[in-house]
Amino acid sequence: MKRHSTDIVIAGGGVAGLTAAAAFGTAGFNVTIIDPTPPVTTGDAAGSDLRTTAFLQPAQQFLEAAGLWNHLAAFATPLQVMRIVDIGTEAHVTRNFNAADISELPFGWNLPNWLLRREMVARLADLPNVDFRPGIGFTQMLARSDEAIVTLSDGSQVATKLLIGADGRGSPVRQSAGIDVKTMRYGQKALTFAVTHDAPHDNVSTEIHRSGGPFTLVPLPDHDGKPCSAVVWMEQGAEVNRLAALDDDAFETAANDRSAFLYGPLKLVSRRSVWPIISQIAHDLTAPRTALVAEAAHVMPPIGAQGLNMSLRDLSCLLDLAVAQPDQLGAPAMLDAYARKRHPDIKLRVTGIDALNRASIAGSPAMQTLRTKGIEALYGVAPVRKSLMQLGLGAG
Repeated sequence: MKRHSTDIVIAGGGVAGLTAAAAFGTAGFNVTIIDPTPPVTTGDAAGSDLRTTAFLQPAQQFLEAAGLWNHLAAFATPLQVMRIVDIGTEAHVTRNFNAADISELPFGWNLPNWLLRREMVARLADLPNVDFRPGIGFTQMLARSDEAIVTLSDGSQVATKLLIGADGRGSPVRQSAGIDVKTMRYGQKALTFAVTHDAPHDNVSTEIHRSGGPFTLVPLPDHDGKPCSAVVWMEQGAEVNRLAALDDDAFETAANDRSAFLYGPLKLVSRRSVWPIISQIAHDLTAPRTALVAEAAHVMPPIGAQGLNMSLRDLSCLLDLAVAQPDQLGAPAMLDAYARKRHPDIKLRVTGIDALNRASIAGSPAMQTLRTKGIEALYGVAPVRKSLMQLGLGAG
């Protein structure tokens, strides 16, 4: 059977897996990255991921070190203000969290996911020590004391020091390792799409709360000369299915009602995608010669731009350990250190986002009033407000 050797095998060619390949490749490791589905790198192609990702400051720094940011900067829209609007009560409550209160830089920068894949694949092509194999998946792994033998879907094998599972919430790598997960379901789904609107977004990301989940508008570059935003609309699953089936005119009417016309009339400028909303934590982050990262390790609702940014903290931690002791790549001590460093942060953030999501779902007037009072209280105490913003950026 055909076999070759490499330092690291990465299973998963999504944004997290591609970033991992660029980061470890830039650091000098030999990397093989696989994914059974070739990445879709244009916005209008079937299967294109129309979601966007907001990279917070620490994530941007990680992308820069991986040689990715110079590919992405020209397409990135700054996020200067995070605005929370609660319209669940008679009196609307609006609170702005401005990055200027804690930093000279924006909170982060927003980019379309399909574009991220395009530019990340281009970066990998510049790295001779990275072997990207789209269309080939993970089958199984046999761990030995000094290496792992990874069998791929084309029948070939790769001997590696470390297998990184970045292969999503249903991770075949995690399943192969026999690692269980704890899953929390909300009965929610998310609609993702892009809109133009009359009011300029002024680099403000706006999260509108009423019931069923937040309706979030995240700044994008202008579209045909008009201000444009990406939207994540979270609602109960049956309602999302109903909304997804509406014609464009009826859907725009529903979206305008849900947005309370805060940006003026919204005009749909992309197709709509539907995504299930869950929280999930793997019971273990590691197995012999194996580390789980990103959605293979943790999944959370898309609130506060925490999802992929937490995934990049996984990668940053793993890379720091690998660079510090490259001769210990994939060894038990390295994997134990990774789990010890990452698991508490993952648990804290997944639990926090779970609580925020449950509060955003609240439909009863009493719960909506409580949510509104909570927003007012958190914003009203300056040290608390600044601490929350720093925590959102990954500090603490």
